[in-house]
Amino acid sequence: MRDGIGLDWIIQAQEDAMTDKENPDAVPPGTTGAGENICRKCEGSGRAEGKECPECGGTGKVTTGIGGG
Repeated sequence: MRDGIGLDWIIQAQEDAMTDKENPDAVPPGTTGAGENICRKCEGSGRAEGKECPECGGTGKVTTGIGGG
């Protein structure tokens, strides 16, 4: 723990912020240099908050850019 803030708290805050936003890495299907990846919001299950995941449409997968130059 540093300055009264635990690492677990910081990680949880980052995860909470990420779940409130659309996947920043998502790109349209067919984009050159992109590939299939596990959805961050539902962690590949296809369900979030008891409903179909809005990020992946229930597939558990999203298309994201692949790193590189």
